[in-house]
Amino acid sequence: MNVELRHLRALAAIGDEGTLTGAARALHITQPALSRTLAQLEQRLGVPLVERTTRSLRLTGPGERLWESAHRILGQLDDALADAAGQLAPRPLRLAFAWAAVGSHTVPLLRDWRERHPEVPVHIRRADDPAALLRRGEADLVFLRGRPAPDDPHLVHRAVTHERRMAAVPVGHPLADRAEVALADLGAETVALCATAATTSAELWPAGRRPRTVTVPGVDEWLTTIATGAAVGVTAEGTVHQHPHPGVRYLPVRDADPVTVHLAWPARPGHPSTDAFRRHVESHLAESRLAESHLAESHVVESRRVVESRLAESNLAESRLAGSRLSGSRLAEHGGSARAGR
Repeated sequence: MNVELRHLRALAAIGDEGTLTGAARALHITQPALSRTLAQLEQRLGVPLVERTTRSLRLTGPGERLWESAHRILGQLDDALADAAGQLAPRPLRLAFAWAAVGSHTVPLLRDWRERHPEVPVHIRRADDPAALLRRGEADLVFLRGRPAPDDPHLVHRAVTHERRMAAVPVGHPLADRAEVALADLGAETVALCATAATTSAELWPAGRRPRTVTVPGVDEWLTTIATGAAVGVTAEGTVHQHPHPGVRYLPVRDADPVTVHLAWPARPGHPSTDAFRRHVESHLAESRLAESHLAESHVVESRRVVESRLAESNLAESRLAGSRLSGSRLAEHGGSARAGR
């Protein structure tokens, strides 16, 4: 097909910028020259890559797939050229997530990695679509709540942990003082859905009992909508730790299935420490679950000890009371006998 690097760079810039004018400016070429390069690429491939109207421009399906591949190819080429020239410094491991990483485990996990692998820093990035960063070669690993497309040959993924579903209600709401809620408790409410968090939809409720919903663009808007009393929400437990809010109370939802957190990486990893980090995540989370299990068991044992201690104290008190009554009864009998003898 005789496709050249300039064709790939042109399509990458067009997809990034969203306009021919912006892409031409980013590439430091004229817009007519960019248009000719794009037309030449489409002609050689035999498929349209960009749909143009007088007011907008968007990539077609083949154009979007090639745009993602172009980013990955160009990034790998730049690394290879720098390596060949002896200019490639160790690159940080790039980790992306949509909004909550792995919740309360995030900071301990990354701190532990830093202590064990100081030579491989981790750069974190929040993105609305982390999987797209993998496909474009802009991230090395991502945390996902929800599985990647099953037919995506570029990604490998593995479930690493599960999180409870949590209701988010405004402070002062009638449900806010409860220890937990059921889905039915939220069915009469308006439920805010976050566009960047695909863990909740109206389908979480049974058909015929689904609540009204309103979609907001991001986590900040989702929290504000709930805090002002305009809606309630349902989210994964990681949100509780990553996004606390003074106007929002989080409560476990007792009858909702948990959310599975996946770690995903490219089928052909672009960073040599990808597999080591994957093993670190699995090991760290497994150790954390074991520690939490032991802590829960110790709480149960301590609770039993307290109950048994209180029961023993109660039995001792009853025994002393019974002994006191018996002594009083014997004393009374002795007094009666003495009076009869006189």
